[in-house]
Amino acid sequence: MSLAATAFGITLGTFLGLLGAYFKGIVDEVIMRVVDINMAFPSVVFALLAVTMLGPGKLLLVLLVGFSQAPSIARVVRGAALSIVEREYIQYAQAIGLPSHRILLKEVLPNVTTPLLVEVGLRLMWSISTLAGLSFLGYGIQPPAADWGLMINENRNALSIQPWAVIVPIVAIAMFTIGGNLFVEGIARAMGRTDEVSS
Repeated sequence: MSLAATAFGITLGTFLGLLGAYFKGIVDEVIMRVVDINMAFPSVVFALLAVTMLGPGKLLLVLLVGFSQAPSIARVVRGAALSIVEREYIQYAQAIGLPSHRILLKEVLPNVTTPLLVEVGLRLMWSISTLAGLSFLGYGIQPPAADWGLMINENRNALSIQPWAVIVPIVAIAMFTIGGNLFVEGIARAMGRTDEVSS
């Protein structure tokens, strides 16, 4: 679920960020104002409100967590893409009449991959902690399904008797979070070195 939420958030945020950087003007202004409004509203409160009204479904949780991450990703992608869209090869592609979606996918997106991968690692950490936190509060995964946050919640009353029932899920969350971040950061560094060698 954390991987799916991260993928959804990255996809939506990248789409919005590229649109804002490429088209500028009113499109950029509208997207950024919507992003600002979304960022001003606490994502956990929004998730709790939605889960309370609609129920704690897995698909809903994935969409909520992914949607809450999209604004931050959109800002990062927009910032990285602003300088790219001003380069000569982008202007040349526009001049010869290439479709906007092709320019964005083939020319702009590959040049913002490195900062985007760093953002993937950060967003994965956020997805894991948010989903585990919602399960701990009772608004996430429901019994009898297995979830680390749910395990911590169910076993916290017996912490003084058998602490391992709480410690092990916490360690698992930490290892998955840190490991995923290191993995994505390693890919970003490898791609950075590849770009330097090719250039």
